Amino acid sequence: MGETLKLTAADGHSFSAYKAGPENATAALVVIQEIFGCNHHIRNMVDRFAAAGYLAIAPALFDRAGPGIELGYTADDVVKGREARMKLTDAMVKMDVEAAAAALGPKKLGIVGYCFGGTVSWNMACRTTLFSAASGWYGGSVAATRTETPHCPVQLQFGELDHSIPLTDVEAIKQAQPGVAVYVYDGAQHGFGCDERASYDAASYELAKSRTLEFFAKNLA
Repeated sequence: MGETLKLTAADGHSFSAYKAGPENATAALVVIQEIFGCNHHIRNMVDRFAAAGYLAIAPALFDRAGPGIELGYTADDVVKGREARMKLTDAMVKMDVEAAAAALGPKKLGIVGYCFGGTVSWNMACRTTLFSAASGWYGGSVAATRTETPHCPVQLQFGELDHSIPLTDVEAIKQAQPGVAVYVYDGAQHGFGCDERASYDAASYELAKSRTLEFFAKNLA
C-alpha cells in the first residue's frame, strides 16, 4: 500500500500525490492520470509499478480544478473530466509534474501516462530534461505536437479501434518521429489498459505492459 502526500509546485500551489514503492529503488516513475483524476485505477497503476520494483508517484493534477476530483467512466464523468482538464494550462501541469519528480529524490526517472497523461508524458519528454524515458499510452494530443524534439527515449502505445485517435494521427506521428517506438494494438479501443473500463483489452494491456516494463528496465538501468 502506498501513501498520499502533499506537494507544493513552484508557483505555491499545494496538491496531493499518491506514492508507493521502495524508497531505496534505483529508478523511479511519475505516473500521469487520465481525465478521470488520480482515481482508483491510477493508484492501482502506481501500486503495480511499485510491485515491479520502482518508486512511483502520481500527482493529482486536477487539484488545480478542484480538490479531490476522482471520477468514474460514465458519459457524465467524461464531461466532468474534460471540464477539469480545460482549467489546466500546460505550464501548470509541468510545474506539478516537476514537483512530483522532485519528491522521488535523486534517482533515474521515467514517466508514464494514460489518455491525457499519455500526452503529458510526451510533452514532458520534449519540454524538460528530467526524464530518462517516457511511455505514453493513447495520448490524444501527441499528434498535434509531433514535431517537437524529445530529450529522452520515448515509446507510444495506441489502440487500432480508438475512435478519438485516428490511425492517420498515429501514422503522422510515426512519420515525424522515426526514432520513437510506436505500437498499435489490433482490436484495442481507447482506454484498453484500464481494467475498470468497458474498453479494457486484457491481451493488449499485458503486451503493452510488458513492453513498458522492458523499456524502462533498459533505459533506467
